[in-house]
Amino acid sequence: MMKEISDIINAFKEALLQGRQTALATVVHVEGSSYRRPGARMLIEDNGKMTGAISGGCLEGDALRKALLAINQRQNKLVTYNTLNKDDVEFGVQLGCNGIVHILFEPIDSNQANNPIEILEKCFLQRKDAVLVTLFSLKDFYGHQPGTCFFFNGKKMDSNITDSRLETEIKEDALTVLARKSPMLKLYNNGELTGFVELIEPPVSLVIAGAGNDALPIMEIAMVLGWQTTVIDGRSTHANKQRFAKAHQIIVGKPAEAIKQVLIDERTVFVLMTHNYHYDLALMEVLLQQKCRYIGTLGPKERLQRMLGELQDRGVKITDEQKSMIYGPTGLDIGAETAEEIALSVLSEITAVLVGRPGNFLRERRDVIHSRSASAMDQRKTDVL
Repeated sequence: MMKEISDIINAFKEALLQGRQTALATVVHVEGSSYRRPGARMLIEDNGKMTGAISGGCLEGDALRKALLAINQRQNKLVTYNTLNKDDVEFGVQLGCNGIVHILFEPIDSNQANNPIEILEKCFLQRKDAVLVTLFSLKDFYGHQPGTCFFFNGKKMDSNITDSRLETEIKEDALTVLARKSPMLKLYNNGELTGFVELIEPPVSLVIAGAGNDALPIMEIAMVLGWQTTVIDGRSTHANKQRFAKAHQIIVGKPAEAIKQVLIDERTVFVLMTHNYHYDLALMEVLLQQKCRYIGTLGPKERLQRMLGELQDRGVKITDEQKSMIYGPTGLDIGAETAEEIALSVLSEITAVLVGRPGNFLRERRDVIHSRSASAMDQRKTDVL
């Protein structure tokens, strides 16, 4: 999600320099099945350029027309695509998703304080969970559509909401979303407005311990995913900008000193792959004292067992909670052989761990693919007038 937001912010800045007008399209509500879920975004420029995605490609042509209309009228537009009709003749698009998708189009005025892009950028510039709120009306499609209007990260709040009671209600819901780490859809103003209260998490921070050639594809794929990458190694001949030009940070040093330079939070993950047993061992000892979400170790299981055994012999107590953070051998079992395949395996496992999925075949999943928590309407109505 953060990768899409980053791309949209960069595209908007470029469009601004070129004097092009833009609109932001956001999936705000989905009923049933859809290729993209609520929170998917796309920036549309008046020359037809699109950044991001709101569907698998089937909606984009019609979205361009709706975006240009919103730009020309300088007004937010809510558009509903009903794909329950098998022929999709109503909108002339072949979606085949068997659902109803509500998309809000917002023309961007760069002179407006807290415009939608500016609010998105607030999420990108800080490494904290944040909440964005987008208000829209499902009752009056041709009426006022407030749009992206609220940002809150637990401390700092920016809002375009003029009604103080409504703002207070939304802030309370934002606190709930931050605590539960799950978005919600809420009715406000006696049901006249619907609010998509969205959780925006910071990008994954991937720390690759090891600057060998096999670390390169891991970094490359992680960059495509929009993850922030740090490379740690004791060898300056390997860990340098010439080899890892795209890395956000390169740290050369001993394990204990190197880790001090890394900001570790709940979105920070580690892969130990220096191929130096003693370096990995020293790193493991330091990381076990941290609250890491994921510590992956390259190599056979016997190597990891030896490592943990040596630490215990030194008097290091390793709890079950600490063991639960360790994934060794790292990666999903996809039969990976090459460095690129191993990189895919490792990053797939990290993704599964972060979202709490087992990494099985989708065809064996009995439930829906995507969580419907962001689509379930909270039927409580506020009394804001």
